[in-house]
Amino acid sequence: MTKISIIVAVAKNNAIGKDNKLLWHLSEDLKRFKRLTSGNPVIMGKNTYFSLPVRPLPKRKNIVITDIEGEQIDNCTMAYSIEDAINKMDEDKENFIIGGASIYNQFMPFADKLYITWVHEEFDADTFFPEVTNDEWMEVSREDITETDEKNPYQHSFVVYKKR
Repeated sequence: MTKISIIVAVAKNNAIGKDNKLLWHLSEDLKRFKRLTSGNPVIMGKNTYFSLPVRPLPKRKNIVITDIEGEQIDNCTMAYSIEDAINKMDEDKENFIIGGASIYNQFMPFADKLYITWVHEEFDADTFFPEVTNDEWMEVSREDITETDEKNPYQHSFVVYKKR
C-alpha cells in the first residue's frame, strides 16, 4: 500500500501562507523538511512548485499537480488529478504532500501520517491548513523547541500524527 504523508508548518491560527509565500523562516524546520523528504517523492500543486527557492527540489521525485491537461514542467512528473498523482507515487517510499492548501485538503483523506511543525504564533494569512482532530489523528511524537535565535525566531513543536 502506498504510504502518503503530509508535511507542513502551521501557525496557532492554522495559517500556512500568504500571497503564495511562507509566513516565517525557521532554519530547523527547513533542515527537518530536507532530512525527511530527501530520497522520497514530493507532491505539490503548481503554485507551490513555482514558490520554491530551488526547482525542482533536488534528490526527490517532484510530482506537480495541474488541472491543465498536457502541461509539462521540466524535470518533474506531472499529474492531472489527485488520483493520477497517487498512481505516480512510489509504493516503496514515503510520499510527501508539501502543499498548497487545496492539495493538503484533497489529500487529508488519503494520508496515513502528518508531520506538522506547529509555530506558536498567530499570523495574518490567506491560506490555512485543515483542522487536525483527535478523533481522526493520534499524536505519536513531539519535540518542543522553546529556545529562539535569529535563525529560529519562533517557538515551535515538531509533531507527528498517525491516522486512527
